[in-house]
Amino acid sequence: MADSREPPPLFNDDKEDDNDDLFSSAVQSPVSEQTTTPEDQRSPEDPLTPPPPAASLTPEPHNPGTPPDLFESVAEGPVVVQGGSPKLSSVPLDLPAGGNGGEGKQQPTFFPTPLQEVSLEEEGDEPDIFDTMSSPKLQLNQDTSEPPVPPSSILPPMGAPLTPPVVPITPTATPSLTPNITPAAPTPVTPVAVARSSPEQAEGDGGDEFIQITVSDPQKIGDGMSSYMAYKVTTKTNVSYFRKKHWSVMRRFSDFLGLHRKLVEKHLHSGRVIPPAPEKSAIGTTKIKLGSDKNADSGSLDFIERRRAALERYMNRTSTHPTLRADPDFREFVELDAELPRATQTSALSSAGVLRLLNRVGETVNKMTFKMDESDQWFEERTQQIESLDAQLRKLHASMERLVNYRRELALSTAAFAKATAVLSSVEEHSSLSRALHQLSESTERTQTIHHAQADADFYVLSENTKDYIQLISAVKDVFHERVKTFQTWQHAQITLAKKREAKAKAELAGRMDKVQQAQEEVTEWEGKVERSQEEFERISRAIKKEMEQFDVMRVKDFRDMVIKYLEDLMTSQQQIIKVWETFIPEAKAIS
Repeated sequence: MADSREPPPLFNDDKEDDNDDLFSSAVQSPVSEQTTTPEDQRSPEDPLTPPPPAASLTPEPHNPGTPPDLFESVAEGPVVVQGGSPKLSSVPLDLPAGGNGGEGKQQPTFFPTPLQEVSLEEEGDEPDIFDTMSSPKLQLNQDTSEPPVPPSSILPPMGAPLTPPVVPITPTATPSLTPNITPAAPTPVTPVAVARSSPEQAEGDGGDEFIQITVSDPQKIGDGMSSYMAYKVTTKTNVSYFRKKHWSVMRRFSDFLGLHRKLVEKHLHSGRVIPPAPEKSAIGTTKIKLGSDKNADSGSLDFIERRRAALERYMNRTSTHPTLRADPDFREFVELDAELPRATQTSALSSAGVLRLLNRVGETVNKMTFKMDESDQWFEERTQQIESLDAQLRKLHASMERLVNYRRELALSTAAFAKATAVLSSVEEHSSLSRALHQLSESTERTQTIHHAQADADFYVLSENTKDYIQLISAVKDVFHERVKTFQTWQHAQITLAKKREAKAKAELAGRMDKVQQAQEEVTEWEGKVERSQEEFERISRAIKKEMEQFDVMRVKDFRDMVIKYLEDLMTSQQQIIKVWETFIPEAKAIS
């Protein structure tokens, strides 16, 4: 229901209302009211006497043909209009001690202070009457020294719409919405220098998990055919579920193979790509067992170093997989400071080895005979990509093997050339020429060492990493084949379910109710198997897609690091060769 009370008139012709003021809620200072006449007559009242709590801004009676405007001349000076025009009192403000507007503001006071009259004429820097730091005080004492403003500059033109009447607001204490907070002085921050001992520590401080495994110090334990090689496995990590940050254990080669077998049995059927372990060489192992440490030839030492590097790469690839490194068997392998149980199924000539060989043959035949009707375009494309990548990597590995052999032959030829030059220098009678030939022999020997080092770098950086990826792609193929076997299980369950339903229908038609109940139970059982097989197939498909994403990222990173390392080693060897020949040039020029 609408309010039947009429709003108060905008203009009071009888008397001024001292209690209605639009600015009473925003102004909390004493106000005195006084009417200013053109003759500059002032009221006998003391301007500092506290008046009623609100100041009146009500205009005098005016000409009805000229409507007033309350919002005009806000930035004008003190205005006094006679003859029925509105009176706009000046608003004296308490200015801060600093003078102009925004400088040197002071907190508002609640006690009467001497007031300073401020004209509202436009200036370059006006004080804000709503600023909480300086509360304005209204005073109607005006200085009429300025000429009055004509009514035409205040009143709107004829016919302009009037502003709707404003309902008087009861003066209330309005809290300031702007918090009066003095910012505290900033506390000086002293930079702290943090010492980082290694990149691994930097990664640990940054919150990134890392794990680095080093395989070193190969040792032959025992004599004869019962002897074996043990390696020192050193781990540095900041992963939370490991008990230490840095530790070392001793592991034999069969322990590495046993770890790989356990991981394959636990994670391959789930679609995880298990990095392959180094292959076991019966010939190289036999040479090491029958040989002695003192009389070990270069071939045995190369075999041991090659196996050590392969084991280190295998451990680091396994540790980068978040699921594999959290496996209890892996954690026991790297953490347990004791001898692990003997892995009896890792020997190549054992019954378990023969069984593994037969299983591989059976899987190979299965791959050749069964062709899966692929319904997922992603798997079809990835299978073709893996086959192509495998073929190209094998070609690349063969080329790298030829490159390594060429550099080794170059090193051997350079060594032969150095010996021949040394012999020639010993029989040469010309002293300067003999000295130059001797220097040439020494320079050639140094280049021979550089060529041999570059051949080793090509082998371990390029050839071995490429060979690892060929084996890793074989592991990827094994994962894809596990998906095929899961699909075969699903198809077999569907075929068996169809047969069981057919047998149930035949029993119902024959009226053999004793067989119907049994057939129904078998149908229910195989329906559950079909559903579980389908879920397993979908789960392993999702897992393989995720594994391939990680595989692609790691493959790009490994090949990038491999190429950069190869180029750095190649540039270093070339610079060393240049330095050797620059040293020899003065000796050659000194021949006279």
